[in-house]
Amino acid sequence: SAGDIVNKALQKVAEACVVDADIVTLCELGDKILEEETGKLYNKKDKDGKKIEKGIAFPTCVSVNELVGHFSPMKGESRQLKAGDVAKIDLACHLDGFIAQAAHTVVVGGDKVEDKRANVIMAAWTAAEAALRLVQVGNTNTKVTEAFAKVAEEFECKPMQGVLSHQLKKFVIDGNRTIISAETTEEKVDEFEFELNEVYCLDVVMSTGEGKGREAEIRHTVYKRAPDAMYSLKTQKARQFISEVGKRFPALPFSLRHIEDEQVARVGVSEAKRHELLEEYPVLKEKDGEVVAQFKFTVLLLPGGTKKITGLALGDLEKQLAPSCSVKDEELKKLLATSANPKKSKKKKSKDDKKDDEEK
Repeated sequence: SAGDIVNKALQKVAEACVVDADIVTLCELGDKILEEETGKLYNKKDKDGKKIEKGIAFPTCVSVNELVGHFSPMKGESRQLKAGDVAKIDLACHLDGFIAQAAHTVVVGGDKVEDKRANVIMAAWTAAEAALRLVQVGNTNTKVTEAFAKVAEEFECKPMQGVLSHQLKKFVIDGNRTIISAETTEEKVDEFEFELNEVYCLDVVMSTGEGKGREAEIRHTVYKRAPDAMYSLKTQKARQFISEVGKRFPALPFSLRHIEDEQVARVGVSEAKRHELLEEYPVLKEKDGEVVAQFKFTVLLLPGGTKKITGLALGDLEKQLAPSCSVKDEELKKLLATSANPKKSKKKKSKDDKKDDEEK
C-alpha cells in the first residue's frame, strides 16, 4: 500500500543519512523509491482505458538543524551532512490520489546526544505519540494543539508556529480541516470534532528556539499548481514549464528537480509565480544555532479506533538520545500510557445483543 511504500522510502533515506552524504543524492534516492515502488502497482487500465494515477505526492526533502522543512535542492545548491546534524526527512506518495505522508528525524553519526537536540527530538516524538491518542472520533482539534503546548513545555521547547496538520482527501494534500501546531493572535483555526473514516496527516514540529520560522535565503524548490488559477504565460519556456506541471503534477506538490529541463524550471517558475499559478512551499528557518525536530505520520479514523499507517519507530534514536527533560505532567503521563492500537472489529452482533445494547 501507499503507507508501506512511504515507510520503505523513509527508512532507506534515514539509513543513508551518514556523514558527508549529499542532500540532493538523498532526495533523489527517496523520490526514486517512491516512483519505482508505486510503479509496480495497479498497472492495469480501468474500464475507460485510463491508467490509475500514482507516484510522488510530496517530493523528498531533507532539512537540517535550524531549517524547518521543504529543503529539496537543485543540483549545485546542495549541502553535505555533518556529524551531529539533526536531519528531518519528509516525503509522500499516492495511489489513485490516496495519499500517505511521513517524516522522521535522525541525528547524523552515532554519537550519544545529551544536549538540547535530545530534548527537542523527544519533545516532537512525545507530542506525536500524544496526538495519535487524541485524534479519535469525537475529540476536537484544539485538544491536540493544547497537548503540543504541554509537551513542549515539559521539554523546554516550543511548537513551531505556522505548522498545520491537514485532513487528506483524494488528490488533496491540504484539506480544509486542520490542527494548528501553535495558536497565535494572527493564526487560529476553527474548532471541529474528528469524524469516522476521515484521514489526517499529523505533522509535529518542535524547536529549541522561539518556534517562529522566517524565510531562508535559499531557493524554494517545492511548489504545487494553484487549482483554479488560469493565465496565458508570455515566454515559451514558462509555457513549457506550466504545461509540464499540468500534465505531470496537476494536483500534488513537486520539486523543480522533477522538471526535465532545469533551465525551463528556473525561468518558468518565476513567471508562473508572478501570475499566481503556483503555491509555494518555502524553506523556513529558525535562528542560527537552534534545532528543529519533526515527526509526521498518516492516520485513518476507523470504527475500532485510529490507525497509524505511516511513520517509523523511534528505533536507534532511543539509544542515541539522552534528554535532560521528561514528562512530569500526570495527565500527559496517563494519556501516553494508553494503547494506541485500534481494536480489532468484533463479530457482528446478533439481534438480541443489539436489543440489549439499546436498552442499556
